[in-house]
Amino acid sequence: MLAVLSPGQGSQKPGFLAPWLELPGAEARLRWWSALSGVDLVQLGTEAGADEIKDTARTQPLLVAAALLAAERLPMHDVALVAGHSVGELGAATLAGVLSAEAAVTLAGVRGREMAAACALEPTGMSAVLGGDPDEVLAAIEAHGLFPANRNGAGQVVAAGAIDALAKLAAEPPAKARVIALQVAGAFHTPFMAPAEQALASVAAGITPADPTRILLSNLDGNAVTHGRELLTRLVRQVTAPVRWDLCMRTLADLGVTAVIELPPAGTLAGLVKRELKANGIEIVTLNTPDDLPAARDLVARHGVAPSHEPAPQFRVVVAGGAGMFAPSDGLAEGDVVRTGQVIGHVITRQGPVDVAAHSDGLLTEWLAHHDDPVAPGQPLARIGGQPA
Repeated sequence: MLAVLSPGQGSQKPGFLAPWLELPGAEARLRWWSALSGVDLVQLGTEAGADEIKDTARTQPLLVAAALLAAERLPMHDVALVAGHSVGELGAATLAGVLSAEAAVTLAGVRGREMAAACALEPTGMSAVLGGDPDEVLAAIEAHGLFPANRNGAGQVVAAGAIDALAKLAAEPPAKARVIALQVAGAFHTPFMAPAEQALASVAAGITPADPTRILLSNLDGNAVTHGRELLTRLVRQVTAPVRWDLCMRTLADLGVTAVIELPPAGTLAGLVKRELKANGIEIVTLNTPDDLPAARDLVARHGVAPSHEPAPQFRVVVAGGAGMFAPSDGLAEGDVVRTGQVIGHVITRQGPVDVAAHSDGLLTEWLAHHDDPVAPGQPLARIGGQPA
């Protein structure tokens, strides 16, 4: 199985989009997205210096646009799974068919501007905590009144909060851990970003999302999201909620992912995957310039989903949102009528039971998993077809 990953803030480099603008239609695409996002993506991706593209209001739409621009050159119909880190989730949502590219770039512009404005309200920041016992690291972060904003796996947790509290954490680090201050504008993915979340929610309310057409993992809990409206709600909530990239990588392992392509500017997520899942023997391609496209396309050809010309089935499949053991609802049998939103079972995960709900009215035509069957995120659990009488 192949996964395509969309990176988040901090991965940008000066001039990283310049080679892509040599491709036909690329500059026109970026100028259209510039009009929607409110920033000059062409100038930012080619001429701007490190300080200019570090500005949250500029960085976020730039990263989403870069990922989408590169993904347009890949045979995405053969890709089974997508995920993004922080603002990269907007790019992943587009690749999964939930959002249009225009909606994703527009939301990235709003998200970036509003998060930058929230950062200006009081002095906050972020620090990477490297190494140490995970439980002790989290306890130390909490003890200093800080938040674990990013849990990236591979012995890396990012603490966020007030500047003075971060200084105290650096002066009293957890055992066998190092604390490194990050050059960011404020405490992303914490309650300090509440004004930005509210502003983003007001814009997102006007968008009509579609349901994902491939497996789409969420930063909130690493689970696969099967409904577009739920994903949009999660994207808004993610502004103040921690990024659980560690759980996303656990899901990649649970699903047996064999290959990963990281979209530009690539390298950060590929490094985390390599360190965390090195025992799985995953092949990785970092797609940074058009020169990397042949290697990426080869990876898709060898690890992607074979295209199908079969007629589209006249039923919908309910899939697992997380890894665990499946438990169908008591008394529910094949042939029974189910209604939209009805809970038809649960997946018992490491974090507790997760509801499995029908996403349309119809007949439960077939169970695809049974009681106590182990299931992975995105695995089909039941077919719902026809219309109830």
